[in-house]
Amino acid sequence: MRFLATLSLALAWLSAQAAPALLIRHSPLARSQFYALDDLWPQIRVGDRLALVREPNHRHDKNAIRIEWQGRQIGYVPRAHNAPLAAALDRGQHLVARVYRLNSHPDPWQRVEFAVYAPL
Repeated sequence: MRFLATLSLALAWLSAQAAPALLIRHSPLARSQFYALDDLWPQIRVGDRLALVREPNHRHDKNAIRIEWQGRQIGYVPRAHNAPLAAALDRGQHLVARVYRLNSHPDPWQRVEFAVYAPL
């Protein structure tokens, strides 16, 4: 059932885009409790574009990818999911990230999910 909900959200987003894209990953936002998410929460909407910023010199994770909303850091791609995305970004592949789901949950790992798409 979750797969169908995911597919339906992805298809809805894709139908609203000018260029077709392929959903390649959706995931919870990591480490958001340490960044601006609480201040920005009332302004963020599902579908908002997010910036994926590589941090190859990050001292704890060579595959680190910072996530920004309107120029403000709100977290990271979780370490368990970042290696393929980091490799794609390092190759110069254009990836698009968007807010996928919002949930006003006390656990920061369950508040924001994001999706990453590869334009076709």
